[in-house]
Amino acid sequence: VQLVESGGGLVQAGGSLRLSCVVSGRTFSTYAMGWFRQAPGKERAFVAAISRSGINRSYADSLKGRFTISRDNAKNTVYLQMNSLKPEDTAVYYCAADQQMESIGSPDYWGQGTQVTVSS
Repeated sequence: VQLVESGGGLVQAGGSLRLSCVVSGRTFSTYAMGWFRQAPGKERAFVAAISRSGINRSYADSLKGRFTISRDNAKNTVYLQMNSLKPEDTAVYYCAADQQMESIGSPDYWGQGTQVTVSS
């Protein structure tokens, strides 16, 4: 299974970005998906997760209302829409896949990451 993220970049505070993660190698719809991020000098942290069907979603409490996770099973892609970005959102963002949403914190697969930088 391969996970390839895209959509990162440099954005001003208050702006928006949409990250994408394309999954190949196995049936996408059999995996719950998640997004994590790692800021400089910090541990990797949970951002959001979505169930295999897309019905159930969860978010880090601090990000609720600004970030939205979604998926398109026909395109083998999971998205992270990020609005009202802040400099503290600067991090490498990673896509993750696991067969169970409950264990997304220890996923079966990771992407390579995409850099998001928010300038003040």
